[in-house]
This record gives sequence, structure tokens and C-alpha cells, in this order.
Amino acid sequence: MRCAEVNRTTRETDIKLSLNIDGGEVSVNTGIGFFDHMLISFATHGGFGLKISVNGDLNVDEHHTVEDTGIVLGKAFAQALGSKSSIDRFGSFYVPMDEALAFSSIDISGRPFLVFDADFPQEKCGEYSCAMTVEFMRAFAFNAGITLHIKSLYGDNSHHITEAIFKAVAHALRLAVKENDNNKPLSTKGVL
Repeated sequence: MRCAEVNRTTRETDIKLSLNIDGGEVSVNTGIGFFDHMLISFATHGGFGLKISVNGDLNVDEHHTVEDTGIVLGKAFAQALGSKSSIDRFGSFYVPMDEALAFSSIDISGRPFLVFDADFPQEKCGEYSCAMTVEFMRAFAFNAGITLHIKSLYGDNSHHITEAIFKAVAHALRLAVKENDNNKPLSTKGVL
């Protein structure tokens, strides 16, 4: 099984995370209701087993909680994938959510990069600032070692736009981590 457990404690957050790329229980508690909803959607649509418990300095704001969760989730994916041999490496997916449409494309390359193109008409979804979506995705991509492209093509509702983004990333990642019979990394270099 492709699994990882990552714990990270700083002065701002205490995070315990368990990941099973091949599926399992999903349990998320970050203290931010909408963010929990996004992470549960991410795990469900990616087919990942994911348990996250976060105690963050929400008395300040949600920034440290959201960004640090992205860091820990990225580290868990990097750890669970190991040498990245026998995976399809690339994945792309569109997700419609009512009036919103989002696209994501992923390369599990070991070369972290983020392209993020999305506007949010409403500043917040519950207690979650929509501006935190790019911070989460950047932290995730750079710690997972993936190239991640995200684009919101259109939408009028920030909830729908954000959820479409998280689901598009999950589906693209599900395709990229799919195992194959190559027993080696998909690269002319022989390593990723």
C-alpha cells in the first residue's frame, strides 16, 4: 500500500496526517468548516484515504492552518509515492460545478511549480478566505514535488469555483498516481 503518516508541529500549527493513496477512511478536522469540506471532497474524488487533525492559531486567522495543511499533505504524497516508479505521472481533468468550470493538469515530476489562474467574486466561503486556495495549492505542489496547473474558466459563485478547483485537482491527481506495469519512472532520464 502507498501510505504515509506525517506529523508537523510549529508555534502556529500542530498537524497529524495519515494518507493512503489507494483509498480508505476519510476524516478531516481543521477547525475551518469550509476547508474541511474541500479536503473531504479532495479525498473522496481522488479516491484517497485521508485523516487530518489540525490545531491551528485560528485566533489569528486561517492562513497558517490552511498553508501548513498543504505543506503536510504535499509531504505525505511525496513520501507515499517514493521513487515514483510505476505511476502514470500525468493527469488532467475538467470539473463543472453548476455555473463554474475548473481545470487542473498535473505532472508528478519532482520539479515543483504552480500556475494558478482563478478569480473569486465573493471574498469568503463561511470563515474561509478564498485567497487561501492559492496558498494551499502552492504549499501542496511544492512539498509534493509536482507541477500543478489550475484554471477557473468561469463562474459566479466562489463556493462553486473553489469546490470545482479542489475536485479537478483531485481527479487529475488520481489519474497521475495510477499504477502501471512499467516498474520504472516514466522519464527518459530514468529517474524523477
